[in-house]
Amino acid sequence: MTIVTVFNQKGGVGKTTTALNIAAALARRGCRPVGIDLDPQAHLSAIAGVPANAGDDTILSLFQRNRPLRELVRTSPTNGIDIIPAHLELSKIDTLFGKGYDVVNKLNATLRAEKFGEANSPVMIDCCPLVGVLSLNAIFACDCLIVPVSADHLSAKGAMQIEKTLNALEPVLKRRVNRRYLLTRFDGRRGMAWEVLKVLEEKFGADVCRSRIAENVSLAESPAFNKTIFEHAPSSRGAQDYDTLLDELLADGFIRSATSARNQ
Repeated sequence: MTIVTVFNQKGGVGKTTTALNIAAALARRGCRPVGIDLDPQAHLSAIAGVPANAGDDTILSLFQRNRPLRELVRTSPTNGIDIIPAHLELSKIDTLFGKGYDVVNKLNATLRAEKFGEANSPVMIDCCPLVGVLSLNAIFACDCLIVPVSADHLSAKGAMQIEKTLNALEPVLKRRVNRRYLLTRFDGRRGMAWEVLKVLEEKFGADVCRSRIAENVSLAESPAFNKTIFEHAPSSRGAQDYDTLLDELLADGFIRSATSARNQ
């Protein structure tokens, strides 16, 4: 089983872009990924062309009435990726259900029970930039975590906060969350980009991806067309970067080895 969460406590760092385009890169290689949108802003759902009409069509109904996840899956009409969409009503979830263990472990338990992420169907979870019931569910459920960090100092500080959050959760999870810090919006002409890379490497070492996602016009504009970068500009630097990133994650065994480590 392979369940990948994309999360950062800072917004605007490329979480949705990363979740969508890794899923698209996997689909191009013959996988059938499932994307789960846990952000009330529902950007992943909108780009995929599968907006939810109400909260009951989202993960909210899992918490409210134990609705099976497979009833919520919709297939993108443009790229064929399966998506469980989000809706603004998801913003109520903390108030409605609190943060008890059973609540924050709900998605994990259901994904395992319904056998999501098995065989050739990895799961990609896109999160909102807040530590709440939704993001905690994503962290509890994941085999591995990708933290996008845009190439600026505020994003680097956000990455430090993520590390503290994960370290605080690990005694409850009873495992170390396997993670990678991914530098996004990287412009090698800017000294600050290299400074941020150095800070990340000094702090996180081998947990920093060798691949970097460059600042790219095609990548920035692709959501406006409701397309993945591979649909919008398959020859662009953005498409090349996400393909290279997936190569790295597969070669390192990051996604595959996370499952093995979890079951040890």
